[in-house]
Amino acid sequence: MHRVPVQPKLLRWARKRAGYKADALARRFPKLEEWERGEVRPTLKQLEAFAKATHAPLGFFFLDEPPVERIPIPDFRTIASARIDNPSPDLLDTVYLCQQRQDWYRDFARSTQEPPLDFVGSANLEDDVVETAAAIRRHLGFDLEERRQLATWTDALRRFIELADALGVLVMVSGVVGSNNRRKLDPEEFRGFALADPVAPLIFVNGADTKAAQMFTLAHELAHLWLGESGISNAEARTAPDQTVERWCNRVAAELLAPLENLRSEFDVHADLQDELQRLARRFKASTLVILRRIYDAGLLTRDAMWTAYDAELARLQTLSEGSGGNFYLTLGARASKRFARAIVTSTLEGRTGFTEAFRLLGVKKMKTFDDLGDSLGVSLEKINLCIPGIHPLSR
Repeated sequence: MHRVPVQPKLLRWARKRAGYKADALARRFPKLEEWERGEVRPTLKQLEAFAKATHAPLGFFFLDEPPVERIPIPDFRTIASARIDNPSPDLLDTVYLCQQRQDWYRDFARSTQEPPLDFVGSANLEDDVVETAAAIRRHLGFDLEERRQLATWTDALRRFIELADALGVLVMVSGVVGSNNRRKLDPEEFRGFALADPVAPLIFVNGADTKAAQMFTLAHELAHLWLGESGISNAEARTAPDQTVERWCNRVAAELLAPLENLRSEFDVHADLQDELQRLARRFKASTLVILRRIYDAGLLTRDAMWTAYDAELARLQTLSEGSGGNFYLTLGARASKRFARAIVTSTLEGRTGFTEAFRLLGVKKMKTFDDLGDSLGVSLEKINLCIPGIHPLSR
């Protein structure tokens, strides 16, 4: 039986990288401790299984030293003003997948002669925050009165995503890596990221986060696109980051969701704070956390009082059930971005993209799932044939 001369430190590195203690993998790999001590070597089949279990590329195990991994985009995440190192495999794989989807969509957009989007990189850090937020609001076509008419701020988040999609942004919202429901993303590690590009701008929002946090993340990442700055963030409404870019994006996001002038005129200083949070959240269709931050920004609450109220409100929100399940195809469309999903289904049915590549990028395995996704998005072979003369039915 052939055994692989893998360095024990590479096995330890892969396990720790995936966040496992040795005993957590003992059942699947009974000799793991012996492997890590160098007393026994795994077979190739065992090593392949171990690589899959730890989400590590198999080729890494043939190196002499553990690789130093870095997120391939600017990393603005901090905890207590310190940078966060050692990204998890879940975070890295999510960024890589989104980059692959962006690469595909960029080629697609160029092949269909889609013009560059003028808003990407149209702002700079010296621009006025209020004016920038107003410009984003105008481009989206999402004004305060429309938000007021929506039933809940959850509906507002859905509408927010739809408008960003219509603007040309690939908005991907998921709480798992790809379509793997066993690999859940951790909001404490990251809340979202932006991949700036003039024809394929992409925003990823961590769907494992609260709906309130997702609303702020989407606004924050839109500000990144306006700057033309890619980056990964753990932004939240309460914080004032050390990095100039993050601080500016936070301010724009807060102003976009709840304009300070409007909030100041609406706030009732004599009312109970909790009652006001709920009322103003309904009024602006923004989260209570964003509203609380804006009350502080308006000078109507001390910093200590804001922090105390923010932590209490966050704890309250985390106890609420936001539901589960729902329509599988709507979820799949949200994970991959409806704009991206429509494009790749169309391209595949036209014969320009192979089914293998489409399945991989969409995270589907069955033809029926692919067909049903297309139907849910209003894309089908029959409709394409009606719209494009000369296209013949594809043999599947």
